[in-house]
Amino acid sequence: MITEQRRLGTGFGARSTADDVLTGIDLTGTTALVTGGYSGLGLATTRALARAGAHVVVPARRPDTAEEALRGTPRTEVHALDLADLDSVRVFSERFLETGRTLDVLINGAGVMACPESRIAPGWEAHFAINHLGHFALTHRLSPAFTPGRARVVAVASSGHFLSDIRWDDLHFRTGYDRWLAYAQSKTANALFALHLDRLGAERGLHAFAVHPGSILTPLQRHIPREEWLAQGWVTPDGTPAEGFKTPGQGAATAVWAATSPLLDGHGGAYCQDCDIAEPATTDDMLIGGVKPWATDPNAAARLWDLSCELTGLSAF
Repeated sequence: MITEQRRLGTGFGARSTADDVLTGIDLTGTTALVTGGYSGLGLATTRALARAGAHVVVPARRPDTAEEALRGTPRTEVHALDLADLDSVRVFSERFLETGRTLDVLINGAGVMACPESRIAPGWEAHFAINHLGHFALTHRLSPAFTPGRARVVAVASSGHFLSDIRWDDLHFRTGYDRWLAYAQSKTANALFALHLDRLGAERGLHAFAVHPGSILTPLQRHIPREEWLAQGWVTPDGTPAEGFKTPGQGAATAVWAATSPLLDGHGGAYCQDCDIAEPATTDDMLIGGVKPWATDPNAAARLWDLSCELTGLSAF
């Protein structure tokens, strides 16, 4: 059964923080893994989960940088992982499984945005390869560790998915590169991934959600010139974030809520924003948000899953 995209009325909203949504929730004894958990939204996510009692594993392409960022944050550990390298994903996953630990929460939050054209492995476009395929492989390989009956996976998507469905005939932009469409396709892929993962994992109690964190200025925008920030209306002339933009703590809230809230029981596969299930998008305004139909299409989700298995060499889940 596909979850209806209809708000629940959670009592939280766009200004709620990750700490707000964890009020009254004790995560002592649980283990979470947060990719990108040492910068921007990911760092806010890691800190909030740790404050609530979780032990947080933070894979990092730059372990030294991650260690420094998390210095003083209790119950965290850093390990090397490069999502652009499937061998690195395999090695990290095997080492985690060897510990015998179970995994209660996986938040796939790392990624790249609007970067210059670059390709990895067998010529894959970087946004699709890192934002989607790397996380697909990581989730797939870690699946034996998911805590039976109650594990959750959260894919950090974006209203950027408004700009592009999956480009089935040219996934890797071999006929012309557009940095924003490449980012958008990867965010649609994140939403479809969560939708199909929930379908496959439901019988074992594994549920997945996609989230739009909102508009936040973080290191994710490092490839975008500051003058473009101003031209896009992201900042005022004095550099202040524009109205409607969130703080990192507010931006982390929806992912943390999706990872922990009992209100989402029975709503697996949903696309969420502002700490609630998102409504279908009625405009093209990404600040208003919502979810476009191509990001909630179960047939497209199944097709993308099969294609991702083929590309990564992994079997059916």
